Formats: sequence, C-alpha cells, structure tokens
Amino acid sequence: MSEALLQVSALTKHFPITSGFFSRPVAWVKAVDQVNFKVSQGETLGIVGESGCGKTTLVNVLLNLIEPTAGQVIFDNIDLFSCSKEELRTLRQHLQIVFQDPFWSLNPRWLIKDIIAEPLNVHLKLTPLERVKRVEELLDMVGLPNDAVFKSPHEFSGGQRQRIAIARALALNPKLLVLDEPTSSIDIFSQARILELLKDLKKSMNLTYILISHDLSVVHHMSDKIMVMYLGEVVEYGPANDIFNRPTHPYTKALLNAIPDITTESLEEISELKGSVPSAVNPPTGCRFNTRCTKAMDVCMEKKPGISDIGYEHTANCHLI
Repeated sequence: MSEALLQVSALTKHFPITSGFFSRPVAWVKAVDQVNFKVSQGETLGIVGESGCGKTTLVNVLLNLIEPTAGQVIFDNIDLFSCSKEELRTLRQHLQIVFQDPFWSLNPRWLIKDIIAEPLNVHLKLTPLERVKRVEELLDMVGLPNDAVFKSPHEFSGGQRQRIAIARALALNPKLLVLDEPTSSIDIFSQARILELLKDLKKSMNLTYILISHDLSVVHHMSDKIMVMYLGEVVEYGPANDIFNRPTHPYTKALLNAIPDITTESLEEISELKGSVPSAVNPPTGCRFNTRCTKAMDVCMEKKPGISDIGYEHTANCHLI
C-alpha cells in the first residue's frame, strides 16, 4: 500500500423529482449523501449493501458519468470535477469499469477484436496490425486463446465473456478498475476462476480495485478494506478481516448473520434482516437504520450519529458505540 490514489470528500448526489409544466423540483432522491473514503495504490476497496443503498450511483459519480450534487473527488492528485474536458479524457485512460452483465455489456454485432480495441481506437493511434497484436496480448492475459480475435460474443460462455470485458478494461493499462458485481451473472465455477484471475492481474499489473458486490464472501475474499453503505450513507468502514471478525454497526452485523457457513445446519440458524429499505426521497431522521434496528434508542430517531473511531482505521456511524 502507498499514498491515496483516490480521495473522496463529502460526495453527494441528489436526483430531482419534478412536477408541473416547468418541471420544477418538488422533492429529491438522496441517492448518495456526504460519503467520504480513500483508496490507496494497490488496494481493493469492497463496497457492500442492499439494493438501493447507492453503490452503483456512487461509482458512476466517481467516474464522472453522472454529475455530482456536491463534494470532491481527487484521483491521482487531480480534481475530477474541476479539470478540463481534455484532462478528463486523458484521465479516463486510467479509470475503467467492468460491468455486471457480460451478456449486455458486449456489442453482439462486433467481433472480439473490435470490442477489446474500442478504447485503443479512442485514445491511441495504432495501425491495424498493432491493434490486433495488442488485442491478442490482452486475450492471453485473461486466459483466452488468440483465435478468439475473429469470433463474436455469442460464441463464448458467460465466464469467457466476462474475461473479454476485463481485457477491454485493461487495454489502456488503467490505474483504477471499478468492478460492478463482476461475478453475479455467471455460474459458480466461473465465478471462482474470474476472482482468481482478478487477483493475479492486480498483483502483476499493480492495479487498484473498487469492488461492488452483494456477495459478502466475494468481498471478503477480494478486499483489503470494506465500506458498508445504507440508504446513501456509509455506516461502517475498515479492514476486511476486522469488519468480518469484529462488526460494529447493527446493519453490518445483520448482513453477516444472514450468510450461511459450513456449520449452518438449518434455515432457522440464519438471521433475516427484517423490513425493507425506506424511501431515499424521505429518509428517516436521525440514524437512517433506526426503522429496522432492533437496538434503536430514542436518540437514534432524533440525532444523526457521528463517526466513531474503533481503531486500526475501523470506523462506524452508530450511537451504540
């Protein structure tokens, strides 16, 4: 680990709900609210939480695919939200993403050589022969044969398509790779092989990852740090082993208690998180988890909890600490 490659400060994204002839905002969806974290060079940050907690919106804002409402993102010592279009275009070479579904993220009408070479065509001036050679190198890096160059996406399995998507993301030697549920749409056997591939690539290319996943076992296997999000806010953050062995926030504990392990003998031993996520348009006052927390106190409903330092870079936002 070295200095911070990515520094996020008070990042906020609210989507307007409009009404009337002039489409004036009448309410706001608080998708991401005052999020702070950093990712060091060579580190993997896992982001977990239920659907609707703001994970995907967060990374879309980080990549400047969605304009932020407020906050600051410093990537490689450059402010992403204040740099020029030309600077942003250059930075995009070093910020790449692997999408969740390899069946829809690859153009079915293109050959594999065109799919993987797309970022090369945008950012680099290569001859046709140089492009094909680079594509073959990338296919070899992700464990696919060279003859895949002239094939179409439908000729590959889900796991192989995800390897192609990873090869495309690596084409420009990025510094930071965002992995948005990279194994959720493929079979279990392929999942394990993809995760091992990602770990090998991280080591050989000195990559930095931001990993989004619903699967806590995947996050634990891959991550150095874990950030737990609930309703647009960070509720717990810290080293992966510390989060799993010493969870502090009631929401984190509830997520971990819902995971079966090798000692689980029946469904009755698995705890289910009761209730549903409240609306992001009108989130609960105080702690946003108070409507589902079994240990909620009066103060939880009245006052937003501050950040409590548990030690060893482990923090949690909870009045119980």
